[in-house]
Amino acid sequence: MVLPFQGKPMPVQRSFVLLKPDTVQRNLIGEVISRLERKGLQIIGMKMLIPSVDLATRHYHEHAQKPFFQSLLKFIVSGPSVALALEGDEAIAVARSLIGATDGRKAAPGTIRGDFGISRSSNLVHGSDSPEAAERELKIWFSEGFVAWSRCDKPWLDSE
Repeated sequence: MVLPFQGKPMPVQRSFVLLKPDTVQRNLIGEVISRLERKGLQIIGMKMLIPSVDLATRHYHEHAQKPFFQSLLKFIVSGPSVALALEGDEAIAVARSLIGATDGRKAAPGTIRGDFGISRSSNLVHGSDSPEAAERELKIWFSEGFVAWSRCDKPWLDSE
């Protein structure tokens, strides 16, 4: 006897992840993307660029009055970064869990920063910390929108 598919679709959430210049320079792009994909996050937007000062300033506006702001801008525009728009069940929490604590020296082993991070300031990856931040950041980095597609294994993943 064959039973009908009973699974309910999972709620989809979008998140923004930025692979910073140190990720690119250390040839870790594939490693980071692989971890995000293996955890079930779907890439719906991806581009490599050297951010303009204007783009970086809009992205990091909440830090504008902090003493480290100028060095943060200098770092983020120093070379290419890879911007990712991700989609999946609890995408923000899942991505942040994979990324790890801000300070790579203190991040848990098994996280991206825990395995590859060597400082607090050059910390490889930025990930949205809330749905509101994700929406704002995705609009800044992906004003053109996203690629709509479905994974062939989605029915299997949604059956939990």
